[in-house]
Amino acid sequence: MHYDTGVTQKNPGAPGEVRDALTDILRHGAHQLLAQAIETEVAEFLTRHRDIRDESGRQRLVRNGYLPPRTLQTGLGAVSVKAPRVRDRTGPIRFTSSILPPYLRRTKTIEALLPWLYLKGISTGDFGDALTALLGAHAPGLSAGTISRLKTVWQQDHARWERRDLSRTPYVYLWVDGIHFGVRLEEANQCLLVVIGATAEGKKELLALTDGFRESEESWKEVLLDLKRRGLTVDPRLAIGDGALGFWKALPQVFGHTRTQRCWVHKTANVLNKLPKHLQANAKSALHQIWMASTREHADRAFEAFLMAYEPKYPKAADCLAKDKKALLAFYDFPAQHWHHIRTTNPIESTFATVRLRTAKTRGCVSRTSMLSMVFKLAKSAEGRWLKLRGIEQLAKLMHGVPFKNGVEAQKETRQEIAA
Repeated sequence: MHYDTGVTQKNPGAPGEVRDALTDILRHGAHQLLAQAIETEVAEFLTRHRDIRDESGRQRLVRNGYLPPRTLQTGLGAVSVKAPRVRDRTGPIRFTSSILPPYLRRTKTIEALLPWLYLKGISTGDFGDALTALLGAHAPGLSAGTISRLKTVWQQDHARWERRDLSRTPYVYLWVDGIHFGVRLEEANQCLLVVIGATAEGKKELLALTDGFRESEESWKEVLLDLKRRGLTVDPRLAIGDGALGFWKALPQVFGHTRTQRCWVHKTANVLNKLPKHLQANAKSALHQIWMASTREHADRAFEAFLMAYEPKYPKAADCLAKDKKALLAFYDFPAQHWHHIRTTNPIESTFATVRLRTAKTRGCVSRTSMLSMVFKLAKSAEGRWLKLRGIEQLAKLMHGVPFKNGVEAQKETRQEIAA
């Protein structure tokens, strides 16, 4: 399934340069990578020299802030970096970063670094190859110890994130999906289980990212119970996902009052797969008329028209649509300003489609810890670019139980009908 990863646009700071969401994510990732790699390099340098003391017994080499920021011109655009400064209290020992030497101002191969780091940077050897892409074949690389420390930082970031408190804000909507990659994991049937939540302020946040067995009911139940244990005690109003998930059996066991919405993009693909190719364009247009209808009543009529047109000759396609009618049209009971967000799982698909693309070329068996920390870094980089929900004032009404019909408050619609 293909989703757009973002709107391509001209960069006003560089005439003619084309920007897109994926490049922004990679550029942001490059900035974080360089900062973390240099920090681990400095830490290793100070550790090697920790026994050198001055006459007063103090450690001679100490951190001393940062050098002024520098801009690297890369294949991904300008990336701002700054190198830590190390001071020798009494002697001539100096720290010079092998990653960011003083003369380095331009690299044409940093774009090769991010795919390696996120998606092939699993073993120490792979990290070395990634950094070689940045530094050049003849530049000094990082030691195995520094590379291991960098990997540990990423894994620790993910571990801390998994334990964070979720009690500070309720989540109104959940988007869920099981992500399968083109890599061989330690266990053949493993996949990543992803949950994104929308806060009462309209902000989308990554809530859960863990591995599970074949998107099973039990795996999803463990994810939801963990969210509840960490503070998500108020049932979200709506959960959006693909109809094939074991999630739907697990959801009422943990959040019994959360309603369900099937993703229209997934459902459209499922229905079209049961039709001959020459009919798919017209069928897709007919399905589009259902979920883009302005009212539930118009959607019902379009729904029935589709079934009448295709059920006689293609009953499997008609049944695929009909069996999930209630969950497909649930969005009409929520604010119209949110329909664009809650009819599909696009927040997940648009982020993880890029991960699927890159992992397809990864060789060898990927460890659980490496895959989770790798994908976590990419997802967190993308999180800041997720669109906020429009109609934020409606979210509080939802959380207080205000009913909606056809996208507006039920009592307002009633008044409008009377006035007409």
